[in-house]
Amino acid sequence: MPTNARERLVKAAEDLFYAEGIRAVGVERLLAASGVGRASFYRHFASKDDLVVAMIDGYGRRWFDWLHTAVAERGGTPLALFDALAERFSSDDYRGCAAINTMVEIADPASAAHRAAAAHKRTMAAYVAELLTGAGYVHGTRELAEQLVLLIDGAQVTALRERSAAPAHRAKAVATALLSAA
Repeated sequence: MPTNARERLVKAAEDLFYAEGIRAVGVERLLAASGVGRASFYRHFASKDDLVVAMIDGYGRRWFDWLHTAVAERGGTPLALFDALAERFSSDDYRGCAAINTMVEIADPASAAHRAAAAHKRTMAAYVAELLTGAGYVHGTRELAEQLVLLIDGAQVTALRERSAAPAHRAKAVATALLSAA
């Protein structure tokens, strides 16, 4: 359990926003869940939107730490991404991608929260490009990475709808075809 007020607010935001949605959770609920007072909230965050940005940043760090480890444990190949995702999709608490969920709820591309979520997706594309380069793909790596991220995003949304790991397996089959043609 985080000990300082800022950490408690971010942790409460991550848990509640991921489980219920950003707009469904008000500041009062965040204060109650975190045990932080209103004055302390505003000392750390000018607005709920600023808290959303901090939540996305923390989520992104933890997500990529997990993903790098999970992919490495599965051989470190681009296709290992889909095996790692299948594991995540099988979790009872899976509610999709927090970055995608944020962009859906905060659709204004000029908002700081939307920009933070979009940055998370750019980081994902860069990571996929690194995996591709490490696997020996040298031509069109950026475009291929973007195609794989499109498959990953689609699999994440479909897994939420289907409540199953199957979308990761279907996306892996499409990725295999893409990689074979590259």
